[in-house]
Amino acid sequence: MDIIAKLRDVSFDELHPNERLKVDSHYLYGTLEESLADRATGAVSDADTQLTKFHGFYQQDDRDLRDDRRHRKLEPLYSFMVRLRLPGGRVSPEQWLTLDDNARRYANGTLRITTRQTFQYHGVFKENLRGHLQALDKAMMDTIAACGDVNRNVICTANPHRSPIHRQVHDLAHEISAHLLPRTRAYHEIFLGEERVAGGPREAEDEVEPLYTQHYLPRKFKVALAIPPENDVDVFAHDVGFIADVQAGELKGFNVCIGGGMGMTHGEPTTFPRLSDIVGYCTPDRVVAVAEAIMLVQRDNGNRHDRKQARLKYTVEALGVDGFRQEVEARLGEALSPARELTLAHNGDRLGWYQGEDGLWHYGLFVQNGRLADSDGGPQLMTGMREIAQAHDGDIVLTTNQNLIITQVPESRREVIDDLLDRYRMTVEATPLRRHAMACVAFPTCGLAMAESERYLPSLIDRLDAIMREAGLADDAIIVRMTGCPNGCARPYLAEIGFVGKTIGRYNLYLGGGFAGERLNKLYRENIDEATILEELTPLIRRYAVEREPGEAFGDFVVRTGIIAPTLAGREFHA
Repeated sequence: MDIIAKLRDVSFDELHPNERLKVDSHYLYGTLEESLADRATGAVSDADTQLTKFHGFYQQDDRDLRDDRRHRKLEPLYSFMVRLRLPGGRVSPEQWLTLDDNARRYANGTLRITTRQTFQYHGVFKENLRGHLQALDKAMMDTIAACGDVNRNVICTANPHRSPIHRQVHDLAHEISAHLLPRTRAYHEIFLGEERVAGGPREAEDEVEPLYTQHYLPRKFKVALAIPPENDVDVFAHDVGFIADVQAGELKGFNVCIGGGMGMTHGEPTTFPRLSDIVGYCTPDRVVAVAEAIMLVQRDNGNRHDRKQARLKYTVEALGVDGFRQEVEARLGEALSPARELTLAHNGDRLGWYQGEDGLWHYGLFVQNGRLADSDGGPQLMTGMREIAQAHDGDIVLTTNQNLIITQVPESRREVIDDLLDRYRMTVEATPLRRHAMACVAFPTCGLAMAESERYLPSLIDRLDAIMREAGLADDAIIVRMTGCPNGCARPYLAEIGFVGKTIGRYNLYLGGGFAGERLNKLYRENIDEATILEELTPLIRRYAVEREPGEAFGDFVVRTGIIAPTLAGREFHA
């Protein structure tokens, strides 16, 4: 039964309020034009705040200034976080210059690489939104569906220029993104100035959104494509994953995964992170159709009553893996083939210089927590990358580990890039621990943050690095990730050491994730401060240095020695 038939006779009182909001928005128009025209406030209306997400931006305020502005009887300093739709994370040098210019002109002067292989801006005020989006549009970029109850930015193993296989997979990411894009013209008419059709779309015009209908999805929907042995995208962490089957340099097909997702809520054991299940195999020409079929099964079966239970992972739990697969196959009109044996070995990035199959060079640049900025006396990442974009003919590609790659550099141009990297102090020495660490934004802009993350993790890594050196592990990598809340944007539940914020200065400590992103971790200590974090981790790291087996990762070690029990399924995460 499709969503229209299923919801036709259901009272909106029985559903989450967001379900009425989506229908009443008339395909995401809402009253956004009126909200943008209201200069009495830096905010938009409550309903429009939800709708802006579908267009790629969140309303936020500077939480560092809340108390001061409250005392001065001022409203919070509202602004917007604006996120790009950038499937595969590739931009040209010309596009980079637009991104840089927009950051300086319309935002807070920095660029933030996200764990979904795209950029987001912070501090974009309401009066700057249209100018910002129109400049992106002129550079052939947009923010459509970068947030909201739709298919989000499609990610894939980084750098399409490494090999023909990488290019094929990158192109498939673009095809999925384009096919699953909402069709409403609201974004173009409200923000880009496209002429509006008289009266706008009629509520009953289901052809406006042939895939989404007026109801859209129950919650966000994420797709990732990985090329073994690399799992840089953490393919099992997403609603849908495709793992490439490459044989003798030819892309034969993909294993298909369903049901991953990172978010949960503290104190609510019915919410949990979950890794996806491999349910079959498809050929490259069927990838887009399979992605659509999975999305439509979620559209018609996802929980529209409780948003905390609305992600696809809970639909898989409700229907069962086999039941969900059967629904997908019914949509496809054919069965998925049996899955193949494909091995994923690690989830880090290639950093420094490496060569592609065509002989051109690529430089992987470490960007701590994804923040491109000019720091006093330190790296000048914003200015340096602007200079590189002006001197470089190849693309610049983002990674899901918040780093970037300067691609397609001929041997004769390597010295030019090296000189710019040195001039702007962009290649600071980073330990393996720091290179594998990730943090979400958290304070001061994220309204969901309970604790610091991006601003705090670097100093905690300093202290953990000292412990690693003392234990003789300075050259070893342990995956450390931190988020300021349990929503899991930096994928902390896959980390060997994960920190999830509970309140200011205090975190839940998780241990035991897999080095290749193949196993969830588990809660080890709850609501602890930095002193306790170091007290807990110091003896474990020392013990790991002495007792580990050859080649054994830290996450495997703490599971093997019984320090923490393995999480074998998402529903067992809280056990």
